[in-house]
Order: sequence, then structure tokens, then C-alpha cells
Amino acid sequence: MRYYSTNHQAPMATLEEAVVNGLAPDRGLYMPETIHRLPDEFFEGIEHLRFQDIACVVADAFFGEDVEQDALHEIVWDTLQFDCPVVEVTPTIYSLELFHGPTLAFKDVGARFMARLLQYFLTCRGNDERINVLVATSGDTGSAVANGFLGVEGIHVYVLYPKGKVSPIQECQFTTLGQNITALEIDGVFDDCQRLVKSAFMDSELNRHMRLTSANSINVARFLPQAFYYFNAYARMKELGKADRLVVCVPSGNFGNITAALFGHRMGLPISRFIAANNSNDVFYQYLQTGEYHPQPTRQTLANAMDVGDPSNFARVIDLYGGSHERIASLIGGAAYTDYSIRAALRECYESHHYLCDPHGACGYQALKDLLLPGETGVFCETAHPAKFKEKVDATVGTDTAIPERLAAFMRGTKQSVALGKDFGDLKAYLLKQ
Repeated sequence: MRYYSTNHQAPMATLEEAVVNGLAPDRGLYMPETIHRLPDEFFEGIEHLRFQDIACVVADAFFGEDVEQDALHEIVWDTLQFDCPVVEVTPTIYSLELFHGPTLAFKDVGARFMARLLQYFLTCRGNDERINVLVATSGDTGSAVANGFLGVEGIHVYVLYPKGKVSPIQECQFTTLGQNITALEIDGVFDDCQRLVKSAFMDSELNRHMRLTSANSINVARFLPQAFYYFNAYARMKELGKADRLVVCVPSGNFGNITAALFGHRMGLPISRFIAANNSNDVFYQYLQTGEYHPQPTRQTLANAMDVGDPSNFARVIDLYGGSHERIASLIGGAAYTDYSIRAALRECYESHHYLCDPHGACGYQALKDLLLPGETGVFCETAHPAKFKEKVDATVGTDTAIPERLAAFMRGTKQSVALGKDFGDLKAYLLKQ
């Protein structure tokens, strides 16, 4: 498989080049030249397959031309050592629980897969050069990537996060690890962190000094594997007899998660339509209404992992549908919620249905309540365990959310981070000393 840039000004790349480089030389995002459609018979019997077996079929279609099949399937099984079940909230609304991995967030899937694929390229191709991973996080990405790469030989991870704008538990998950993980506390917002990462890739002096790649959803090895759990969700809903007229709602920040779902749809996944649920950072919602895309300054909200004013993966959505607003709007609906509305959704879901969401999942739940049509069944992504936002959830719902031992262990660690300004010169000077 060859990969092209969304800016169409860079040479075609192999999978290994796309994964190791992260961003194309022209600052575009890599896209596979071909998206293989899966055969109808796969979907006819999908409800009889296990999650991992489904994921192996999808992985073969994405990566099978570039990774030896036994090794690829081993990567998939090693990645998916936990389930992503669908749970009934109401007779027509289901939660796709993506928080059963090591850091209790959906990004465990993509981060663990990418870590193992990158290690495969380093070891199987005899490459002994150290790879330095730069990742910007608004919350869960940092913890998932840090833990996915923890202890992986030949790889060092630098997590850039906005000071004071991630939850205390999220911060503990990537600032207490040590070893090959370094946390960089940036005096800014998530978009500043993302801009710094992109600037680092484009700086020739820095790239001569160290080999850089990204583990954000701009990396094809991070976002593509997230399609696995959408295929599994369809299988489980078909098993329940509720796969007809199925709607998938994705709480959306940087748009990697919903882009993976759209790739699955292009591969034949029988989803009727999608909904992107935003918080007050509603640039995509506004695009759906007007056909014009205008990045905005990031607004800090209750659903902080979605606090993105200029989502990188919007470029992939545009590329996937040939820039057609009509095609995009016909397949993807939108909703946007203020903090007040998110709190109301959290309370209503818990009090009416005894299901406790995190703030991001609450956006997805409310969007399905508002936008589902008669005869449709909806599945929303519950992207993180509510305990990761314990203070916000407890204050809203009046509960005392139990903290799973995996989270409690992180909280007992000692924070280690490096404070930097949001000017690229500060980051560059620091990295040149490493």
C-alpha cells in the first residue's frame, strides 16, 4: 500500500515511512492510496466472530500488504487484550464502552497498536536508530500513548500537554511513569501543543539532530486501528438483532476517532449514518451548517479532551469525500453542547437510566437523544471511564465514583514534568539538548 499526503505536494510513502515520519513533508496527513472494501459474506456472518478475529480481518485490509500476516495478527491480539462491549442504556441507545484498556480510554487501542507496529519496523527491519515520539494531548492521548510505549526499546516519548487543562488523574497517567516517557507541560492550550509538534516535524535542524515521529491521530498507525471497535460494535448489535438502521455517534475533538469510523464505512461497514458530537468547540458543527470551515481559538470546557479549535483530521474527512460538503453533510450529522447541557445530560442519563457517563460520552448520549429518528438505533462512544473525571462527574451527578485500582496506582506516583512556554524556540532548545 502506498500513502499520499492530503496536501498532494509530497512523494508517495510506504506504510513504514508514513508511520515513522508521522506527518508528510508538505505538512499534509497521510492517506492510503486504496481503501479495500470487505466482502459481503464477512458482514453476513460477522456476529459469530470474536472481536480479535474481526480486527484481524480489518487489519489485513489496512496493513496486510506491508506486514507479514502472522506478525500482524500477533500485533492485533497483543493490542486487544480487553473488550469493547456495547451496553444498553435505553431500548434504542447503546453505549460502546471503550474504557476497558490499561488507561481506561478509547485511545488505548490505537496507541497500543502503533507502539507494536513501530517496534515491528524497528526490530524486523534491523533498524537500530532511536525513534523519538512527540505527542500532543488534551487528556487521554498522552496517557494511552505513554503507557502503550512504556519500556519499548529504541523509542522515547515526549508528551506535550496544556498546563492546568487536563484532569488530575489524566495528568498522573503520563507524568509519573519515568523510564522512556518525558512529560512536557506547555503554558498554553491543546492547539499550542499540536502546533509545536507539527513545527518540530518541519524543522530541518531538529530533524537532523533526532528522528521524530508523532503518535497523535495524525499518524495512520494511531487512527486506522480505531476502526476495529466499530466493526465489533456492528457485530454485537447484529447479534442483538438491532443492526438495521444503525447510527453511530462519536464525541469529537481532533476527529481521529470519527475518521476511523468513516474509513470503516468506506470498507463496507453497514452504518446508516454518523453523528459528530461537539462541545463548545463547534467548528465542525458550524461547517455542517454553512459549508465553510473556520478554525477557532480553543475554548476550555467540561469535556476537555474535545477542546480542539482546529481539528487536524478534518483534512482527512475532506479528502475522503472529495471536498464535497454535500456528501459529508448527507452522511454525518452534528450537535454541539455547552457545559450546562453536558451536565444536564450526565444527570439525566444517570437518574433516568442508572448509567454513568463521562462528560464526553454524555455529549454522545445527548446527541442520540436529540437526533435519532423513529426506527433507528444509536450507539455512542463512551470514550473514557467516568472516574477519570471524578471531580466533574461527582459534582454534577452527586455520586462518589469509585476509582479503579489501575487509576489509583497512577495517582500514588510522583509527578515528573518539564515546564515550557508555548513558543517553538523553547521546545526546540530543549530537544536539541537531548
